[in-house]
Amino acid sequence: MAFLTGQIVAGLLVGAFYAMIALGYSMVYGIMRLINFAHGDLYMVGAFLGFSLFGIAGASSGNSMLMSAGIMVLVMCLVGLLGVAIERVAYRPLRRAPLLSVMITALGMSLILENGVLVTPGWGSLYLVFPASLSSRSLTLLGYQLTLGQLELAIIAVVLMAALYLFVQTTMTGKAMRAIAIDKDASALMGINVDVVIAITFFMGAALAGIAGVLGGMYYGQINYLMGFDLGLKAFTAAVLGGIGNIPGAVLGGFLLGVLESIGGGYLGSEWASVFSFSILILLLVVRPTGILGEKLGARM
Repeated sequence: MAFLTGQIVAGLLVGAFYAMIALGYSMVYGIMRLINFAHGDLYMVGAFLGFSLFGIAGASSGNSMLMSAGIMVLVMCLVGLLGVAIERVAYRPLRRAPLLSVMITALGMSLILENGVLVTPGWGSLYLVFPASLSSRSLTLLGYQLTLGQLELAIIAVVLMAALYLFVQTTMTGKAMRAIAIDKDASALMGINVDVVIAITFFMGAALAGIAGVLGGMYYGQINYLMGFDLGLKAFTAAVLGGIGNIPGAVLGGFLLGVLESIGGGYLGSEWASVFSFSILILLLVVRPTGILGEKLGARM
């Protein structure tokens, strides 16, 4: 039982990363019906920006809660603006283009981000040790030994995801997002500035990916320019599992995929973790193609 509890806790922590990135996939798809394949690489860019900013601030900055929070907020803003720029340059001109053209553009943007980091001085292709880490002090919670850093990671992830959900559900901008998700043309006729709302959506999704990148660097201890590809693919899978276009579904899918991976890896071996979790995904989608909380097209977010 103790071993199972440990696997579930580890899976929930990894699932927090999947969920934060899956939210970006779901929000963009809910509004634009676009799979933004470059979204996972925004997680990677956030990690590298955090690496540089913590390095500039000094080694002791990782132990300062105020400094860490300031760097995380700055990374969120920078990656959010990058997400807006990507939407403006790469996706907005192709909004009426065939779906295949947009998907190819998204893949191209992913390669641009990866190779941009690859050729940036001080970053490159090697694995880099992240200059800050989560607290290693431990506490016992429900009989399980949990580090304070793991608890902080979980709290930050849950607070950010809850704040996003409340924003979408209660604010005028959030209502505009939901209106565009249902009918973009009718929303424009009713006076909603579709371009601005889509830009805000990209900013929020990219900002979440950016802070997830910083937390990922602090949690795993190292970063690499290809780190966003695998995690982005799994986050997309989590969004599909929960019901893509649905914000609670993205969160549920992220945590569920993380737990399934952790349990499968714990009992079958790490090499079987992805096989186990994706097999469950395939079986679920055979029964429910829209995902756990997915709804018919038009009832999104």
